[in-house]
Amino acid sequence: MPIRRLAPSVVNQIAAGEVVERPASVVKEVLENAFDAGARRVDIEITGGGRDFIRIADDGAGIPADELALAVEAHATSKIESVADLEKVSTMGFRGEALASIASVSRFALESRTQNSDEAWRIEVTDGVIGSPAPTAGPPGTRVEVRNLFHTVPARRRFLKSETAESARIAEVVRLLALARPTIGFRLVSNGRCLLDLPATDDPRRRIVGVLGEELDGRLIEVRGEIGSPADGTLTSVWGLVGLPETARPTAKNQRFILNGRAITDRSLSHALKEGFRGLVEPGRHPVGVCYLEMNPARVDVNVHPAKTEVRFREARPLHGLVRHAVQEALQEADLVRNLTLKTKGDPSADESMASGRATIAHRMPPPGSGSGVGGASPSSPFSTSSSSWFREEREVARSRTASGVNLDRIREAIGDVPMPNAAPRQPITSAAEVLPTLVGSDAVLQVHQSFLVTQDAEGLVIIDQHALHERVMFEKLHDRCAAGPLESQRQLVPIVFDADPASIAALESLAPLLVRLGIDATAAGPRGVAIHGFPTLLLTRRVDPGPFLSELLERAAQGEIDRDDHEAALADVLDVMSCKAAVKAGDRLGEREIAELLAMRDRIDREGSCPHGRPTHLRIPIAELERRFGRSPA
Repeated sequence: MPIRRLAPSVVNQIAAGEVVERPASVVKEVLENAFDAGARRVDIEITGGGRDFIRIADDGAGIPADELALAVEAHATSKIESVADLEKVSTMGFRGEALASIASVSRFALESRTQNSDEAWRIEVTDGVIGSPAPTAGPPGTRVEVRNLFHTVPARRRFLKSETAESARIAEVVRLLALARPTIGFRLVSNGRCLLDLPATDDPRRRIVGVLGEELDGRLIEVRGEIGSPADGTLTSVWGLVGLPETARPTAKNQRFILNGRAITDRSLSHALKEGFRGLVEPGRHPVGVCYLEMNPARVDVNVHPAKTEVRFREARPLHGLVRHAVQEALQEADLVRNLTLKTKGDPSADESMASGRATIAHRMPPPGSGSGVGGASPSSPFSTSSSSWFREEREVARSRTASGVNLDRIREAIGDVPMPNAAPRQPITSAAEVLPTLVGSDAVLQVHQSFLVTQDAEGLVIIDQHALHERVMFEKLHDRCAAGPLESQRQLVPIVFDADPASIAALESLAPLLVRLGIDATAAGPRGVAIHGFPTLLLTRRVDPGPFLSELLERAAQGEIDRDDHEAALADVLDVMSCKAAVKAGDRLGEREIAELLAMRDRIDREGSCPHGRPTHLRIPIAELERRFGRSPA
């Protein structure tokens, strides 16, 4: 077949394959044109899920009659003039493809009236043929009508989903764009039924709650931050609202990012948001949040894909850090403790509370010495490497202090040196009933099933997961130690060698700087082996097997579960694993001294309400709930 030029109608239909994927794409492109025209209100009407009919009306600036025909031609736009303009695009549209692509695969009509005109003008496009503009009646603004979408491309029409599914996609696009422009009112009607009605507002908080759901009202936290300087054009700022950890969802669908008024999708920003919640949300769930970013348009390329939802940042890492730190700082200002309501059959409110595990922003546990907690130990020193006394350094710091007005040295003389779990006791252990009520004032602490610690605070009964709490303590300790320098490493007399596939060996090379910080000295041993020459002393003390540990770590990195390009994020991932391996386990019997000093650390660690994986370290049963269950009236 000889080379030939394609007809303009064929070129437009090819372009339409990228720009117009489905009815929702039509709505997105036309709405973005309305934004550029300065619209304050947009009305969308669809039938048949958008396949049969789409009508979008705005009250923007309008298009002059003599430019209507040009508006539906390919590569005709009022947004840019030269290549230089592509380097600093600040409008939603700029490619000049949308209307021409839509018109090539539908029966298309464009009607518009400028603010200073006395009449509206209408132009129609049928099978790629552009008609002549004709006067008509209509208010200022622009109306776009699309009928029989993809009637010229039957194969594309057959691949569309059901009417309900396509309507849902359109509604999702409208919600997303409504978040980007809260000052614009939106109304979506499908088959005569109103699906969305979002009035214009100057308060983005109202729009966020209106889009994400009223159930999030009162459960969102404000985040803000900025980096760079306006003097050199590098100023970048972020503002937004993120949901409490309990609002996390199974997917990232409720994460929205708005860059300079443009709704975008970016894996790096999603990762940054999730990293901000590290330790508060389980790995398999995703936090809810809407982040508005403002930056110099010259520092981002929006001309990556015709759909204009993907962008490329000139410097992505500082932006990742900005979002992550802004979220972390906002969450650190609140103590998130989950109140547990006991389920009662036939009690809908109790069922709902139990199912949601709703967290409340509450005060931290009372500080040591207040009579409502265990105190006296400071976690400022690193953990001891002695397997028979894992809190020895904590006790040395606390030796000169008192807790709840009681001399701890005298108590230690009474209870003796309590060994680690699984170690032979050197002397009898005084019962918790005798010692702990004195140690904590009026609060006894009980270990239940060698897994949970039960105590109380001013608000009710507190049940603590000993593994989760110690895991959080270990994570904070390891993080601080890594920030100060590489972890202490113990050399192996004989290298530990294990089999590894090529992908794991490649991961070993890319993670080499990180492994040095962690005190792990490992090298490739042939084409399918890894040799460990040094391993962190702390993990060896906690009886962590070096071979399986590093093998699992490299395998996760090879599968992409650890970000090898961002060493700080990778460090947090690895510390998650290390703290879990090193922490006491469910089933380990703890002595009173270990219990007391572990609990004392809760008020001195960051985010003691959750372990690094997001599971709660403790739950509270409010005293009012206990009184209700026992049929007592509150005092």
